[in-house]
Amino acid sequence: MTAAIFLDRDDTLISNGGDLGDPAAVVMLDGVITGLERLSSMGFELVVVTNQGGVARGRYGEKDVELVHERLQQLVGETTPLHFYYCPFHPNGTVAEYAREHPWRKPAPGMFYAAAQQLGLDLSRCWVIGDQHRDMDAGRSAGCRTILFSRPGTRAEERRKDPDHTVKSFEQAVEIIRRAESDG
Repeated sequence: MTAAIFLDRDDTLISNGGDLGDPAAVVMLDGVITGLERLSSMGFELVVVTNQGGVARGRYGEKDVELVHERLQQLVGETTPLHFYYCPFHPNGTVAEYAREHPWRKPAPGMFYAAAQQLGLDLSRCWVIGDQHRDMDAGRSAGCRTILFSRPGTRAEERRKDPDHTVKSFEQAVEIIRRAESDG
């Protein structure tokens, strides 16, 4: 069984203050591409796990989410493959087909379990990097180690779920993982 880094998408990998369904608006955050390359070279699978409630709210469709993910992969490069899992459901959605809770919607760990089954992952060897308490909760529920990416302006409420580590940059998260793996 192998290990993975579970990555939240919005405001962890890409700059996005809200719902994003336009691939032309994808902007990588500083240090992410290099950091992903380092994590991949360490033997980790890279798994993006993202709530996409904008689908349920009718702001964009699932095809738009897939196009954003294609653009993200283009920016990262084909030599650093990403696996994408997303949840289009939201209990307050306006599109009937998606207007409900779902086991894949973080803070539930459904996307983590699906990826583990499909990719043969040992969740106890996996890490989560995200910018929200729901990312930490989902990772902890799945048995992963957690890193909260807390940039200036992150509300205190979003930091309430004691992650294993808190960082201010993607590079710091990568270094924590590198050190832990070399010590382990």
